Amino acid sequence: MTQTALDPKLYRPNVGLALFSAAGHVFLGRRINGRGAFQWQMPQGGIDEGEDPADAALRELEEEIGVSEKLVDVLEETEDWLHYEFPAEIRRRMPGPFIGQRQKWFALRFKGSDSDIRLDKHTPEFDAWRWARLNEAPGLIVPFKRPVYEAVAERFRQWTDVA
Repeated sequence: MTQTALDPKLYRPNVGLALFSAAGHVFLGRRINGRGAFQWQMPQGGIDEGEDPADAALRELEEEIGVSEKLVDVLEETEDWLHYEFPAEIRRRMPGPFIGQRQKWFALRFKGSDSDIRLDKHTPEFDAWRWARLNEAPGLIVPFKRPVYEAVAERFRQWTDVA
């Protein structure tokens, strides 16, 4: 990408969440009303104006999958921002000036039980979920996000090796 393409004003600030089970598997949700293949993803969401990325991560965790911050330990936050661009057909449908998203990713250890995951606690974004190996996630995400997921899988692989 060119330096112009990485202008932060062109990318919506966002957080991504790699929620790891005690066994080292990662949470994947299936997008509600999704079409076609590649509908599985990790939770993600926008950072509100003036909001700290870590606070946004915990808020999004609760909003998207109903998991309270009391049920997780924050393991790691990416130092840099990971970027992806929206395909042209998506950009045409989206209001605003953004050509993509810039994301801070967080590795979180889930301390609760599966029954603590509540996709219906707020407006649902996922209609199903499962635990998966982290290295499976890039092959299940929409292709334009795949390079970010590959980077996340590489950076957070240490959290998958849990006995």
